[in-house]
Amino acid sequence: MQAGSRCNHSMAPREIDMTRRAVTRAATILAAAVAMHSPGVAAEQPYAFYVLNQRSIALTAQYWNPILTHVGRESGVPLELKLARTAKEGNAMAEMGKYDFLYTNHFFTPERDRLGYKVIARPAGPGIRSQIVVPEDSPIQTLRDLNGKEVAFVTPDGFTGYWLPMDALLRAKVNVKVVFTGNQEASSAQLKVNKVAAAGVNSSVMARYGRRESFEYRALWTSDIYQDLCIMANPKVPADEVAAVKAALINMVKDPEGRQILEAGADLLKSNTELGFVAAGNRDYDNYRKFYRTTQVKYK
Repeated sequence: MQAGSRCNHSMAPREIDMTRRAVTRAATILAAAVAMHSPGVAAEQPYAFYVLNQRSIALTAQYWNPILTHVGRESGVPLELKLARTAKEGNAMAEMGKYDFLYTNHFFTPERDRLGYKVIARPAGPGIRSQIVVPEDSPIQTLRDLNGKEVAFVTPDGFTGYWLPMDALLRAKVNVKVVFTGNQEASSAQLKVNKVAAAGVNSSVMARYGRRESFEYRALWTSDIYQDLCIMANPKVPADEVAAVKAALINMVKDPEGRQILEAGADLLKSNTELGFVAAGNRDYDNYRKFYRTTQVKYK
């Protein structure tokens, strides 16, 4: 302020009105902040729905967010998509009970089975297989040809993307150089550009990638069939809310809006399998449990 200048302490009517509005806005924000921490509002917080890394985070979110929004609205149980940087990180969070629902097939090991997550639904369709694949024009013809070669796998937790194919290689007495890529489509991408000689993959994810990317490949080995990834509920989630989410998932294919979302998702992934979800239970995954009891693979 310059010397000799005066302060005018009087306020014009317009300034008074603006001040009142600012105070009102501040009070409203404060009230909302207080309400957010009240027990009634806490109950409305969305349940954390974790999806296992199979594709890029962007593609996974693009596929799952519309589904969870629809299911949340139809069930009255709000759901929020949760993704982790790696499957190992996501599994660790789930082991600590940080997620309310899971979409995974990593929780049938003896250690994780004891945590009590309950299978409630799975994608419709016949199931999945693991494959060890090579580019169509690769000179490699048998598993033995992979001896000493680099082979892509997803993570040490991956069932179709590591455990099943590695077990097959060990039983065939083939030693390979393991390259962990982080997710299924990353393995497919490395195979496409010949960074690895072969890849252990989920056959369904690989087929969709091949159609989307116009990539031709062939399988050296294919596993028995296993049920697809499933939706599991944390035992802490109230049974009535679990039932509501399950019903909304199963009924989605019959609902016009829900079916439209599923069709858009299938087009996004270039999937030609059956749409929607069906009911499932823990016993449907007993062959996973049997595999873990007899495998030659050691957990890393």
